[in-house]
Amino acid sequence: MLAVLGVSSSGCASINRAAVLNLTGLLKPFHSRRLAVRALSSMSYNAQLDAAKKAATLAARLCQKVQKKLVQTDVQSKSDQSPVTVADYGSQAVISVILQKELPSYSFSLVAEEDSEDLRKEHSQETLQRITEIVNDTLACADSGITSALSQEDVLAAIDSGRSDGGPSGFHWVLDPIDGTKGFLRGDQYAIALGLLDEGNVVLGVLACPNLPLASVAYHDHEGDSGCLFFAQVGGGTYMQSLEGSSPKKVHVTDIENPEEASIFEAFEAAHSMHDLSSLIAKKLGVKASPVRIDSQAKYAALSRGDGAIYMRFPHKGYREKIWDHAAGYLVVSEAGGIVRDAAGKPLDFSRGRYLDSDTGIIVTNQKLMPALLKAVSESLAEKASSL
Repeated sequence: MLAVLGVSSSGCASINRAAVLNLTGLLKPFHSRRLAVRALSSMSYNAQLDAAKKAATLAARLCQKVQKKLVQTDVQSKSDQSPVTVADYGSQAVISVILQKELPSYSFSLVAEEDSEDLRKEHSQETLQRITEIVNDTLACADSGITSALSQEDVLAAIDSGRSDGGPSGFHWVLDPIDGTKGFLRGDQYAIALGLLDEGNVVLGVLACPNLPLASVAYHDHEGDSGCLFFAQVGGGTYMQSLEGSSPKKVHVTDIENPEEASIFEAFEAAHSMHDLSSLIAKKLGVKASPVRIDSQAKYAALSRGDGAIYMRFPHKGYREKIWDHAAGYLVVSEAGGIVRDAAGKPLDFSRGRYLDSDTGIIVTNQKLMPALLKAVSESLAEKASSL
């Protein structure tokens, strides 16, 4: 065990990362995973966090510009009929370029939602030109560090860098360039969600939420300033600042313990989550307030600062959760004192590749409310199954 510890140049004890990983491989899987997480919480990901914050902030600027001037030609449909915009592609390209520029000594693996297949088709040439223009316009700012314009092929390559399958070994960035594209199209909530996996564990999370008010979404008057950046690294807590760069403020989930006083977040789109099941669970808990419906991982962000107490997501049968829809939000909430579980109460496993394969749904709340929430979820799922 002593081989795990080394001595830094300052004379202080430091963790030998390779030795930790070798040691964990000798132990049983459950204990190995716990030890790995404990060791990772002692490591610093400051360089990666700085790069991630910069990348997400620049991507948010791009998205804001596109949203203000959105035209129909900026929107396409993917093979599954879900919408994708020039901002989705542009955001992914910008983040890929910035991460590689800021972290040249690190191997680069990106698990991301988009790819360039449709953009390489002849009918998409105008769209590709538009994406290239907005990417170069974004990177032309003084703080990007990019000094020459990207070609269309450069942009396509940057988008396609997100084809990694992730997995349990090494570092993998996890990106949803615009989580909540339908909210983006409506002018509502969306998020640029960027996380980092180390040996299958989420160790860093950044959520850029351009339309999220700096004040609580619990207030119905949202006339104040908007644009929030949430960030966390394992063992370091969760912080929020404005996208304009205000001083970071540490945030924490609500400490409400009476379910009747809880407010619930759920997906805006009924196609994304079973609202009837959420309503049944809320009734069992005695929740009095109506649910707050918000697009994207902005729900994780709002919950991390105590705007609400519970977030529930129950996709329709056949849907497989992708890791980019939860990785960043998972860590932002966890480091703010919250708990994220699947519907069976098990921790989420991000080490299996591009999909979570979680049990039925995902629930998020504080430590005090989780037991009652799990009980209500279990009872509601059983009732729903018996009625089929």
